[in-house]
Amino acid sequence: MTQLDAPIVSRTDSLNDVRAIIPAPCYERSAGRATWALVQAVLLWLLPVAALGFTHTWWLTIPLWGLAGLAVSGLFVLGHDASHGALVSSRKVNRLIAQVCMAPSVHVEAAWDLGHNRIHHGYTTREGFDFVWHPLTVEQYRELGTLKKLQHRLEWSWLGSGAYFMRSVWWDKMWRFNAPGKRRNAIIRDKATLTTAIVLLIGGVSTWAALTDGLWAAIWLPIKMFVVPFLLFVHIIGFTVYVHHVAPDIRWWPRKEWSQYRGQMESTTILKIPAVLNRLWFHNIFVHVPHHVDVRIPFHQLPNAAKAIAANYPDTVRSGSLSLREYVRTTKACKLYDFGAGRWLSYAAAKA
Repeated sequence: MTQLDAPIVSRTDSLNDVRAIIPAPCYERSAGRATWALVQAVLLWLLPVAALGFTHTWWLTIPLWGLAGLAVSGLFVLGHDASHGALVSSRKVNRLIAQVCMAPSVHVEAAWDLGHNRIHHGYTTREGFDFVWHPLTVEQYRELGTLKKLQHRLEWSWLGSGAYFMRSVWWDKMWRFNAPGKRRNAIIRDKATLTTAIVLLIGGVSTWAALTDGLWAAIWLPIKMFVVPFLLFVHIIGFTVYVHHVAPDIRWWPRKEWSQYRGQMESTTILKIPAVLNRLWFHNIFVHVPHHVDVRIPFHQLPNAAKAIAANYPDTVRSGSLSLREYVRTTKACKLYDFGAGRWLSYAAAKA
């Protein structure tokens, strides 16, 4: 098929038109807001992690794990903003902030920039391009072996969003992947830098534990302080990404039907979460539609941008309150996808 034969996507709904109605102040970065958010995020991470290093009681360790997991998520969200170049004005400072903030979540910023910033945001919910929660068709699922089917059922269950994120995003598309071309060296360099920092940190903690409490402590303390919070982070972020882009009324688009407008406006959400969670850890990331419309909008301006977009596109913007009950219902309904009909299917469709 030649380019002339391809169907033309209507420009009636253009992402540039959406961006045009966002008020100019929504693009204003604030060094003060960024600094305060970063200081808060670092303190919220250091305090529970340090406390984990000194506590020996299970009833205190468990809530500290929860706080540390949330804190890793909070740092990651700010690092994600910086990786988009939206946190501060300087490109170099943004990248440095992103690298530091993503370190507790063991994310390679250069690889994240390619996979998340370029591919996920560039081709949101486009068949064959966006790899984040890309659904299988009935035919593709039927071709899987028994173990792969079990893996799919776990990762697409209400318990499995963390397992999916860790395997598909964190491992396959970041740590295991080295991009060809000009990005390759930057990714390898970031991996080496992050690995070195992690080895030195864990080595220092293990040495301290061995000298004070013996060999078992040298093994357990790094797991307690860093590994468990990381695993909790994986589940928190996996859940977050899932609810942003998967729901019975969110479409994935065949290549010929997809457009930037459809991907960014119709295939993501604005979800209200408890104010304390948003203020301390999530930094408006659940106000996700304006972030996809234009990644240059800093986190503290996302609510204002959302108001402008919703006022002009009230029938398009999906919004509501985050509901765990609705999340469970979604995980039951959204297993496979029919790209021709534009609808989600349950596993029952694969038995027909």
